[in-house]
Amino acid sequence: MDQRIIDLYDRFTHGGLTRRAFMDRLAALAGGTAAASALLPLLSSDYALAQTVPEGDPRVTARDVTIDPARRLSGYVATPTASVGRHPAVLVIHENRGLNPHIRDLARRLAAEGFLALALDFLSPLGGTPADEDKARDMIGTLQAADVLASSRAAIAWLEAHESGNGRSGAVGFCWGGAAVNELAAAEPALDAGVAYYGRQVAADRVAGIRAPLLLHYAGLDERINAGIPAYEAALKAAGKTYELHVYEGANHAFNNDTAPARYDKAAADLAWARSLAFLRRHVAA
Repeated sequence: MDQRIIDLYDRFTHGGLTRRAFMDRLAALAGGTAAASALLPLLSSDYALAQTVPEGDPRVTARDVTIDPARRLSGYVATPTASVGRHPAVLVIHENRGLNPHIRDLARRLAAEGFLALALDFLSPLGGTPADEDKARDMIGTLQAADVLASSRAAIAWLEAHESGNGRSGAVGFCWGGAAVNELAAAEPALDAGVAYYGRQVAADRVAGIRAPLLLHYAGLDERINAGIPAYEAALKAAGKTYELHVYEGANHAFNNDTAPARYDKAAADLAWARSLAFLRRHVAA
């Protein structure tokens, strides 16, 4: 697909364009309204594909859960079915489209690998993630940074106190969630590991607060997010922080999302996921 179309969609999904403006520009690039309409399913998420580990998979037990009734904070927790003992815990932080079937699938993937996984719905205090992706994105835009961080910290505390957990916790986030992982790492000393996929970096003057080892995944074609890499990496090095940084050349922002065919990159996604599992096992399963 024309990279200009993918870049246009990326701008739309991050709030830079209204749907009408996006469709007008897509039609101009595609050669007409009909062609734009034909391209849209390739750009949008197809949640029928979000079944890497299907609901009801015997390896996993999953359910919706409320972790803070007072704040109406809820999510989706997945645990290994057959494994005995306590499990390393991971908070899964969604993209700017909320707790959708793809993110639930990621939680089940982690549980199938032996983790206690909580996919938090950061929109639950507002009534929960709606089915309409555009509405979810708009709702995400109303969240205050302090409230997002408070929700993340509440989730980490819940995981570390969970009867099936081993008392240690990591976090993995994607896009908006990748930024949330960076923010959490800079503010929460209890975090044992952070994995950020193409997430906005924290300011250099906040890097000193990071205690957890970080694994940072970036897409080679993601100029918007990658512009912040040099300053972030320089600050991490200067502060002596433990981190790994990988740039996947030729991959687009959101390359891990296998429900969005236009931007999904299987080779990059598989490699990044293998690295993420190894990293979390090293730092959270210990």
